[in-house]
Amino acid sequence: MGALCDRLDALRNICTVSKTGTARLPTRDELTAWRSFLRAHARITRRLEAELIAEQRLSLAAYDVLVQLAEAPERRLRMTELADAVLLSRSGVTRLVDRLERIGLVVRERADEDGRGVVAVLTRRGMERLRTASSTHLSGIVRHFVAIVGDRHELDSLNRTCTRLADGEVHAPPVRRSSA
Repeated sequence: MGALCDRLDALRNICTVSKTGTARLPTRDELTAWRSFLRAHARITRRLEAELIAEQRLSLAAYDVLVQLAEAPERRLRMTELADAVLLSRSGVTRLVDRLERIGLVVRERADEDGRGVVAVLTRRGMERLRTASSTHLSGIVRHFVAIVGDRHELDSLNRTCTRLADGEVHAPPVRRSSA
């Protein structure tokens, strides 16, 4: 822990503050929490993806696309909506949908509303593949997340915190700007 604290202190010391305002730098504890959050997310998603690939030959991003389409009205989404939902770039979603289309899990169609847009549609085969892959993924969530989080109170607290983070809710006072 000492080496980590030294690195965190060094990081805070080399940080420059904008001349147009003052920035509140994170404390050592705040940086430690932030890095723990990043490490936990990376560890869990790497394990979930490795299991999906090993058992289902499906990446975590591909699984997420199938989930988003399965939950969408009529199992279809515009490509732009799909990109926003899975947090990939539009080109990244296009390449992923290309691969999923080649193996018959999704098809592309023209958008009904204007005929200019393109929608991705989950196929029957895609829905079956999602059902099969879900058992792998959901049991992985229990093993790598739920079992480690602990009791219901801890899970509820973590859920509230992550929801605030995802929604961008901020409880800190605004950064004060200098008048210079």
